[in-house]
Amino acid sequence: MSEPAPRSRTLRIPALTRVEGETALHLRIQDGTVTEARLAIYEPPRFFEAFLRGRAHTEPPDLTSRVCGICPVAYQMSACRAIEDACGVTVDGQLAALRRLLYCGEWIESQTLHIHLLHAPDFLGHDDVIGLSRTHREHVERGLRLKQTGNAVVELLGGRAIHPVNVRLGGFHRTPTRAELRPLAERLRTALDDAWDTVRWVAGFDFPDAACEADLFALAEPATYAIESGVPTVLRHGGPLVARGFPLRDFCDHVAEEQVPYSTALHSRLDGRRHLTGSLARWAISGHLLSPTALQAAREAGLGSPPLLAGAAGAGKARDFRNPYRSVLVRAVEVLYAVEESLRIIDAYEPPGRPYVEVPARAGTGHGATEAPRGLLYDRYALDGSGRVTDARLVPPTSQNQGAIEDDLRRIVQAGLDRGEDSEAGLKHLCERAVRNHDPCISCSAHFLDLDIDRTRHVDPGGRGPG
Repeated sequence: MSEPAPRSRTLRIPALTRVEGETALHLRIQDGTVTEARLAIYEPPRFFEAFLRGRAHTEPPDLTSRVCGICPVAYQMSACRAIEDACGVTVDGQLAALRRLLYCGEWIESQTLHIHLLHAPDFLGHDDVIGLSRTHREHVERGLRLKQTGNAVVELLGGRAIHPVNVRLGGFHRTPTRAELRPLAERLRTALDDAWDTVRWVAGFDFPDAACEADLFALAEPATYAIESGVPTVLRHGGPLVARGFPLRDFCDHVAEEQVPYSTALHSRLDGRRHLTGSLARWAISGHLLSPTALQAAREAGLGSPPLLAGAAGAGKARDFRNPYRSVLVRAVEVLYAVEESLRIIDAYEPPGRPYVEVPARAGTGHGATEAPRGLLYDRYALDGSGRVTDARLVPPTSQNQGAIEDDLRRIVQAGLDRGEDSEAGLKHLCERAVRNHDPCISCSAHFLDLDIDRTRHVDPGGRGPG
């Protein structure tokens, strides 16, 4: 009896509104084995690096904020740090504290958006937040309150909630008075209760077993949870539980970008290996530097102790610090931390003598990196003697994460096939969840996934059946 001819299936999700951007996924399955998973981003290039060339050194913070409507502060802060580095200027004291407060606002609004509106429906059996609001209205309303509080922080410090206009090199065009911060502090105190409730709510989700097999990559600071600055630090997959850093100026010696034929986005590798940035990486590398309140919340939620605090034995028993499904729980803890950190900064605030320090132009190359909600964002600028940008490079977290996302897809779909989940709807759901675990920001649009599955069955030329 002859073997059946190879067959193929094409599954399509034309519009998914719970991830930012447009992309396609191609899966190749041969004899029940996933042999290839490709996240094919087909949006046209945006050429930000090209049109930054020739601009005055004062312009990139405003221009790069337009890269993303959800994380504009991340792009502004990375650009500021890189150009200030090139010009030999350090921003410290209350101006640095205000920058951290502004960034906390972005963390609150962005992480809350992901948790409540994009990711929670996956865990609670709904197609979208509209369905979720019918059964969990109070949780959705709490998420909206938290997001509004994050927006209020960004608006007060940045001049508006989206694409802030008050940020400039050296600080701000205008700094707030203590009286202006008092109403914000009242909102944040209410938000602290909402953030605690969010952690407890997310802790009740059902987290499938999974593990991301990639190096973890995040910024690290000696005495605080890194947000707006830090040293690039790596925790190797399969190696000893030791985080190792390298100078920021050496970033491009370690992180190499390459073009792949199926995507308009560059793929990155860290020392030739897959790597993952974002909440899981921050938790693994710097979780022990969270506030006591945030660490208590993490323990109560079942995250346990951060890996570097628990040590090799404790981390070896942990089921969470590499599980991409549990990234939503780490995000909830980070929201709690960002609210608490905002209150700490406001309580200690004293208006600076002037809203910015001068950043005079000079020739040089500068490097800047910050922790966007989705992970490490790196900027490099070269300036000539008049302060004109001669070269610019932006390495966003999503491009760094694509290799890890594709590997997650391959392994998670394979596990589903091994369990007998072979239906069109089941495979689509597995793929969507696997990608949403990482909250990729492909652009600021709303469509996500066309899923194309190519199934083939190997036939021995001699007619003996599958090899």
